Amino acid sequence: MSGPHREACAAALAALPGAGPATLLGILREVGDPAAAWAGVVAGRLGRPTRRGDSGADPTWEAVARRADPQGDWGASRSAGIRVTWWGDDRYPAVLLADPAPPAVLFWRGDLGALGAPRVAIVGTRRCTPDGALTAWEIGRDLADAGVCVVSGLALGIDGAAHRGVLAAAGPGRPVAVAASGVDRPYPRRHAELWAAVAEAGAVLSETPPGRPAEAWRFPARNRVIAGLAEAVVVVESHAAGGSLLTVDAALERGVEVCAVPGPIRSPASAGTNQLLREGPAAVRDAQDVLDVLGDFRLQPPGGRSGPTDRRATGPLPRATSPPGPPRPVAPPPADPRLRRVLAAVGWRPTSLNQVVGAAGLDLGAVAAGLEELRAVGCVAEERGWWQRRS
Repeated sequence: MSGPHREACAAALAALPGAGPATLLGILREVGDPAAAWAGVVAGRLGRPTRRGDSGADPTWEAVARRADPQGDWGASRSAGIRVTWWGDDRYPAVLLADPAPPAVLFWRGDLGALGAPRVAIVGTRRCTPDGALTAWEIGRDLADAGVCVVSGLALGIDGAAHRGVLAAAGPGRPVAVAASGVDRPYPRRHAELWAAVAEAGAVLSETPPGRPAEAWRFPARNRVIAGLAEAVVVVESHAAGGSLLTVDAALERGVEVCAVPGPIRSPASAGTNQLLREGPAAVRDAQDVLDVLGDFRLQPPGGRSGPTDRRATGPLPRATSPPGPPRPVAPPPADPRLRRVLAAVGWRPTSLNQVVGAAGLDLGAVAAGLEELRAVGCVAEERGWWQRRS
């Protein structure tokens, strides 16, 4: 049968109610072809038993399939730039073929060729500190400059910062995102522009059929795909029970190297990463430490960063016009002794106003006024009540 028909059937199978990855994978392994599998569903030979739900009997797959229009639905998705592959298809990512829990059907926007480079996942908390976001941005940028494909989940916080760093890089490494919602349903909505940029420069993947929102169970399922694609997983910041730790567990199950960025011992955003480091994963400070874990890359001086030529992605890459958080600007030190005292009390990591007051030995009013003056000239930055030195 024609390729488009098989694609339409694969997409239709993924859209069946209750068709999770394990169920679909079992069907594809048994039948071997999505068109044959769909024909079996329509004929009632393949399906799930009727179940009773809160609102009565759930429809059988046969009933759903007989009302469906796979070709028409898939035609609309293809017109929107969405593609599909499945376990056993020649376009299916080779790295996932031997995964213990591979996706049965994968949808994507962009270019799956981005996965041809060495791959590092950067994950972390949505509720990150400014320092954590900047660290993720810098590691993402520098890994991309070295020719590494950076994989993440397009979530708020660390995920988004890492991919913005990739988009700001000058090197050949590209971003790949694994989403919990359909690739045409940006989640969170405020990342819609970032989704489009990642899809243009690399690829956005998802097991979720087009048009579908994210469901709670799909987030941990998404994390296993991130781990399965990666050669190393870097956790920048994680709370004690953060979702990124699920990615760590999935990586360890697959024998994937796990690394973590150390954080302040009193910062809740670093509780999970610091615990990881206590248990044995490698500590990383920057992209070079990550490249050392990969074993065959080295950063070069600015303007000449590169990886081995035989593993580089090729082709011009669209880049963001400006980074989400610029590198620390260089501002001259203040001449006023009072401002110097306040600046010395502000840490390079996020510092609370009370901590600045205590370290500066000045009253609250003098410290608050000094911080505003320092922010105006670019010496410090403030985000959600936390102050941090910029120069």
